[in-house]
Amino acid sequence: MTAKPTQWYAPLSARPAPPRAGHRALRDTLTLLSLPLVAAPALLAAFAGGGTRRWFGGRAESQRAEAQAAKDDAAAAFYELDTAQRDLRISIETIAAVDDSPAARRAAADFAALGHRIDEASHQYIRAVDAHDLDRDDLEASAASRARAELARAEDELTRVKRDLDRFADGLGPLLGKAETQLARLAPAVERARQSLLAASNALDAARAAGLRADDLAARLAALAPELTKLNQGAGQHGVPQTLERAERVAREAEAIRAEADRLPELAAEIDHRLVSLRTRAQALTTRAEQVQPILSELRRRFTAACWQDLQRVPDLAGENVRQAERGLAEARAARDAQRWPDATARLSTVRALLNTTDEAVSAAGDRLRQLNAVQKDPGAEIERTRFAIRDAQRLAMAGRHTPDPRHARPLDDAVARLDRAVTTLEGRHPDYWHFLTETDAVRRAVARVVSQIREERGAGTTP
Repeated sequence: MTAKPTQWYAPLSARPAPPRAGHRALRDTLTLLSLPLVAAPALLAAFAGGGTRRWFGGRAESQRAEAQAAKDDAAAAFYELDTAQRDLRISIETIAAVDDSPAARRAAADFAALGHRIDEASHQYIRAVDAHDLDRDDLEASAASRARAELARAEDELTRVKRDLDRFADGLGPLLGKAETQLARLAPAVERARQSLLAASNALDAARAAGLRADDLAARLAALAPELTKLNQGAGQHGVPQTLERAERVAREAEAIRAEADRLPELAAEIDHRLVSLRTRAQALTTRAEQVQPILSELRRRFTAACWQDLQRVPDLAGENVRQAERGLAEARAARDAQRWPDATARLSTVRALLNTTDEAVSAAGDRLRQLNAVQKDPGAEIERTRFAIRDAQRLAMAGRHTPDPRHARPLDDAVARLDRAVTTLEGRHPDYWHFLTETDAVRRAVARVVSQIREERGAGTTP
């Protein structure tokens, strides 16, 4: 009697993951070749529909054939479920390797629960196969009928679980798509990081060949070495999301180092140019500052104290600022010679700010004298300029209206009154021309704000 093929059955969840579906034919062949000699004939006989034995007995023969057909159908259902579970396990493992979200963990738990159901259905099938030897010569019709019924029930359960497994697999689409997308990005991202590190290293070599040490950039590049080691160890050790994030971060930092290394020669030349330019400007301001004192003397002689008191400290301030600027330039030169580029750049920015302040102060004295000369000669020009600005704003406020909006009319009326008061300060033996000029300037700025408000309201369509 042929031995029962019990030893080749095992729970589906205990089997290793198979190759992809494209290799199933090869897997089936290897499975048959790897079966024990005792079990293989039985399995081959099962797939052959019971072997080549000739059956006799009428009704018993018919029942045996139906039982054998049920056995074949159950075996096919078992194989389909086995294949589907193995394929789906690969998908679950792919998701788990990439995604640690609650949805991914829930999918893994649901798959494990389905695995228990698959094991139960598989055991039911195996028990039904082991319980009935359809090759027995003395197999009775009733035994064959029971075998057919049990095998049919096993097939139904296998098919039902297969449907649930297929439904579960369909729901994994978004998670699996996201995981596969990340996996597809992984290798290119790691390669980009490696190439960026190589480019940064080459750029540093080129900078050093040009006589630029770039010590800070070299230190930053060296700090990326542990990250490169982790990238080389792979996602299997450090996880796909972490490896992907690390690769992108390394690529960004390496690219920044490369860009700065490439720019070093240009930066050195720019700093050299600024050193020369700012030194020339400091020298010119020293000469201009020497002209402030004569200007102040003329202001004191011709105008009231209110017209020049705020300029008293300009010569001293200019001298001190220029001296500070020269010290800053010396420090910037030392930093440049030591190739401390950020330090050199920062000191040059400080020097430039000092010189800007000095330039404004020195220019203010000369501008003050010119303005006072002009208003002393013809104050009417300043008055007419301010009145024109007020009239222009009044026309704009009245455009398309019978009466002006109080929000516009009130500040314009205040501007007229303020201008009239400023004009009265010109009366007397020693007019305060500077007060007059600051007042007319303030009036024009107030009028300009009203004009801007009117235009904004009309542009937005909110004018009442």
